[in-house]
Amino acid sequence: MTGPVREITPDVDVGTVLSGAQFIDAFRVELGPRQLSAREACTRMMLHGPRWIDALTRLRNILVKPFGLKTSGEGAPAPHGMIGLFPVLSETPERLIAGFDDYHLDFRVVVDVAGDTADRRVTLTTLVRTNNLLGRAYLALIIPFHKLVTRSMMGDIAEPVR
Repeated sequence: MTGPVREITPDVDVGTVLSGAQFIDAFRVELGPRQLSAREACTRMMLHGPRWIDALTRLRNILVKPFGLKTSGEGAPAPHGMIGLFPVLSETPERLIAGFDDYHLDFRVVVDVAGDTADRRVTLTTLVRTNNLLGRAYLALIIPFHKLVTRSMMGDIAEPVR
């Protein structure tokens, strides 16, 4: 059984992950004794989340296509492969960093798994650096959806895959 998803104070080295980031937030869920690697946690969130998130993503892709914005990180450097739409930039069993740079903004997601075998927790941190007025407008528009999506993706992270 998992605990509730809580918004927490971000605890990542912004200068290392995405220097100059103007937006950062973090959410955490307690797993109890459930064992997951950072890749497993990220995969469950990105590929096995609620279906309504997939519908929102498809809508977003339709809406941003006329502006020339990327609809995935395909083609971006992915030293550790891809998880869904996101190139994996670095990875250890405890931490995975994914994301890519686009014309309007650059973003990273950091998935951290920590704690001992009886008290594991997953933290998802999002960092965004805007590159222009379009990026700032996009970020302002998307923040309420981002928080809802993040909470939903993490809500059942330790539950069996559907």
